[in-house]
Amino acid sequence: MKESRNDVTNTDSPAKSAPEPKFAAKVPEGIKTPDNVHTKFLGDLEFFDGMPSNATVKKTYDFLDFARGVETFLNGIPAASVYAALEGLKEAGLNPGDLGIFEELMDARSLFLTPNSTTVYAMTELNVKDEPVVAEIPTGVLGPVDDAFFRWITDVGMTGPDQGKGGKYLFVHRDYKGEIPEGYYVARTPTYRNNFFFRAFVQDGDLKGTADALKAKFRMYPLSQADDPPRQRFLNLSGKQFNTIHANNFTFYEELNAVIQYEPCDAFDPELVGLFASIGIKKGRPFDPDERMRKILTEAVAVGNATARALTFAPRKPNVYFYPDRKWNSAFAGGSYEFMDNGERVLDDRIFFHYYATGITPAMAAPKVGTGSAYAIAARDADGQYLDGGRTYSVTLPAPVPVNNFWSFMVYSGQHRSMLETDQKLAGLDSNNPSVKPNADGSYTMWFGPEAPAGCEGNWIQTMPGKSYNVVVRLYGPLQPWFDKTWKPGDLEMVK
Repeated sequence: MKESRNDVTNTDSPAKSAPEPKFAAKVPEGIKTPDNVHTKFLGDLEFFDGMPSNATVKKTYDFLDFARGVETFLNGIPAASVYAALEGLKEAGLNPGDLGIFEELMDARSLFLTPNSTTVYAMTELNVKDEPVVAEIPTGVLGPVDDAFFRWITDVGMTGPDQGKGGKYLFVHRDYKGEIPEGYYVARTPTYRNNFFFRAFVQDGDLKGTADALKAKFRMYPLSQADDPPRQRFLNLSGKQFNTIHANNFTFYEELNAVIQYEPCDAFDPELVGLFASIGIKKGRPFDPDERMRKILTEAVAVGNATARALTFAPRKPNVYFYPDRKWNSAFAGGSYEFMDNGERVLDDRIFFHYYATGITPAMAAPKVGTGSAYAIAARDADGQYLDGGRTYSVTLPAPVPVNNFWSFMVYSGQHRSMLETDQKLAGLDSNNPSVKPNADGSYTMWFGPEAPAGCEGNWIQTMPGKSYNVVVRLYGPLQPWFDKTWKPGDLEMVK
């Protein structure tokens, strides 16, 4: 049987036997493709005078689908994360416009990316597909509205246009052409579904009073019902078991497909939509990969997940660390909530943030002195080892801690990035807690471990043997020493 040139594995170059053409070019070697190219990832790639063999074509298409599957995971995390959050609220019993309130605070039974158990959270789905939506915001709250790709739309409350005084907001889709009435803070969004949450700060431990104040003032309803708003529905989410975290297996692509099918065609960047379409996630078409593609995507999501975890828990970029001699880091170390740096979208930082956390606002990335909140993450101890739930660690915040409001520590699972599951309800402590006591010099030493050190029970946060975890320190209303780095928290030191 005559060998096909498509399947050739060892052919002399035609240039060696063919006569020299009359109109010959001086072809640089750098633009030629050798008949055999060895690669680390795909092995030998074979060509007949630049034409890829059948085997090479198969290898490259498999690789292209795999690479695009990995990139779809990494770049699709923001969309899948919002989708999972809103679907989780639906699972808990909330419809769009209903307000879920953690009236007795949040605990580890509810799965959220890096929540805080020391403030009262309220959350809802804001959906403008059918018409604009009015939200009446109480005084003294703080939180963002993010679209279906976790892009910031606006803040409400202290860092929003109402400046903490409360007021009426009107949310409309970007393409809405109707009349905009006066008397509202108006925000336009490119997507139908939007993630809306805010926190209310507890005064003197009065959880019920805090929740009741929200219920007395918060309202959300369609603009067409503004003259006679319906009764607001509230749901207490405390203690409920439900999940708001996106999948890390093949289901991830199905979550992303649901977003693409629901949202407008122009809701996302065309390059991004093109990437998703290249693996079969295309608006108006079923996502139904064949056996080959499903196998490739199953492996791609595994590699994508491992990559996201490396970027999050073992960042290699020096500029994500707050101090050269500390392990504290953040995807916001660059100060941009859009992850921009001189015209560059810093992709690794965006992956880091959205894989690890939820909710995005300029007040988190670049808070003003005395307002907003600052965050720092540590997944390793002072010696560079991952934090081990079976060991005991201590960390000291030097005096005075530079906050206008208060500070907190929270521990999160290295596995699901939600609150670490222990026998302690709150998985964290803050400076408002009466159990937390300062040292004689005004500094604070906090303890992390499976058992409380004798005499330090009030400053102890429980961890679990056999479980990894990471720690977030939050400063609410950070002051100038935080920004100029004349103040810095200690690392977590293992107690030997």
